[in-house]
Amino acid sequence: MTVLIAGAGIGGLTTALMLHARGIPCTIYEAAREVREVGVGINVLPHAIGELAGLGLLPALDAVGVRTRQLSYLTKQGQEVWSELRGMHAGHEVPQFSIHRGRLQKVIHDAVIERLGPDAIRTGRRLAGFVQDDGGVTAHFTDSVEGGAGATVRAEALICADGIHSAGRRVFYPHEGAPSWQGVVMWRGAAEWPVWGDGESMAIGGGLGGKIVLYPIAPATGETQLMNWVVNVRIKDPSVSTPPPDNWSRQAPLAQVLPHALRFSVPGMDIGGLVKATPAIFEYPMADRDPLPRWTFGRVTLLGDAAHPMYPVGSNGASQAILDARCLADALARAEHPRAALWAYEKERLPKTAEVVRTNRLGGPERVIDEVEKRAPAGFTDLDAVLGFEERKAIVGGYAAMAGFSKVRRAS
Repeated sequence: MTVLIAGAGIGGLTTALMLHARGIPCTIYEAAREVREVGVGINVLPHAIGELAGLGLLPALDAVGVRTRQLSYLTKQGQEVWSELRGMHAGHEVPQFSIHRGRLQKVIHDAVIERLGPDAIRTGRRLAGFVQDDGGVTAHFTDSVEGGAGATVRAEALICADGIHSAGRRVFYPHEGAPSWQGVVMWRGAAEWPVWGDGESMAIGGGLGGKIVLYPIAPATGETQLMNWVVNVRIKDPSVSTPPPDNWSRQAPLAQVLPHALRFSVPGMDIGGLVKATPAIFEYPMADRDPLPRWTFGRVTLLGDAAHPMYPVGSNGASQAILDARCLADALARAEHPRAALWAYEKERLPKTAEVVRTNRLGGPERVIDEVEKRAPAGFTDLDAVLGFEERKAIVGGYAAMAGFSKVRRAS
C-alpha cells in the first residue's frame, strides 16, 4: 500500500510518521515553497502528546517547548474563576506542552526527513484534483511556486490534510462556501519577556466575546522567556456569517490592537508592555466550519482542519489532528482494503470531533468564565455565590471528558 498526503502541517506530518512506523510508504505534497516555522503559540494536550511520545519525539519537544503546569481562568478584571493543574502535574503520564506552532511543526518535520528521507516531502505542490478507479487514486498537484509543470501521482489512498481551505474538501463539498464566523477577531503575538510567575503556567481572562490568553512557549533563557499572547474581541455582529477575505494572518498595527488589550487585567502581567514589546502582531478571524456528514469518499479522506476546523478554545485543534493521524494509521495497518480503513477511521473520529466543534462554539471549558461574567459583570466578592464550585467543575471537567483528557485536578 502507498499513501499520498496533501499538506505538511502538523496533521499531515504526524500522519506520515505514523504510517512509516507501521511500514506503510507515503509521500507528502505541500503547497508552500518550504516548510517554515510560522505562527505563534499553541497548546497540545496530554492525549496527543502521548502519541508524539510514542514516536520518540518527547526529548525534541522538551528542547523547544514548555511543560504546562497550571491553567487559570479569570474574568476580564483578573478575578480567578477556576485554576487547575495540567499534564503530568494533574496525573497524566505525559505532559501538556505550550509551544510555538512552527517549532512543533519543525520537530515533526525533521523526524519525517530523518526517517522517511529527504524526498518524503515535495514542496511547491498544491492539490488540484484527483480521480479514482478500482485500483487506486490518481492525484494531480500544480506547481504553486513557479507555475511550471505539475505532478500526477498514483497511490492506493489520498489523505487531504490541507487545512481549513482544503482543496480536497472543496471537491466533495463545492458549494460549502467560506468558513463560518461570529464576528470575533484574534490578534496574536509573542515577545521575549521577563519570566512570568513560575514560567510554566497559562491564564485565560474573559469569555468568548472578549478574552486574553497568556502562556510561555519556550524554555526560559536567563531572566526572560518567549511569551505568547492572544487577544480576542468581537468586532462584528454575531449574525455576520463569513470572515473578511483579507484578514487571515495579516499583520496588524499596534495602534489598532493596544486599546483592546488594555481592556483586560491579569495579575502580575503588564499587558500593555507585552503587546508593545511584540515585534509583529498578526490578525486572524476566529472561524470554523459546520461538522460534515462524511469525510471519506472511496480512497480519499479528510484529516485535521480539512475535516473539522474548530474554534481555538480548549487547546484542541492540533491535538485532534494528531489523534486523527494515529487512528488513520492504525486503520490502514489493520484493514485488508484502503476503502475499509478510511471508512473505519471516519466512523471512529468524525462523531468525536464534531462534538468538539459544537462545544467549542459555546466556549468549551472557558464557558465557565462566560457564566460568571454573565451573572456578575462588574466582578464579585463571593465566587461561590455567583457560580458554585460543583457547577464550575462540571463545565471544565465535562469538556475534558468529552475531548478525551479527563484528568482534571484543581490547583491548591
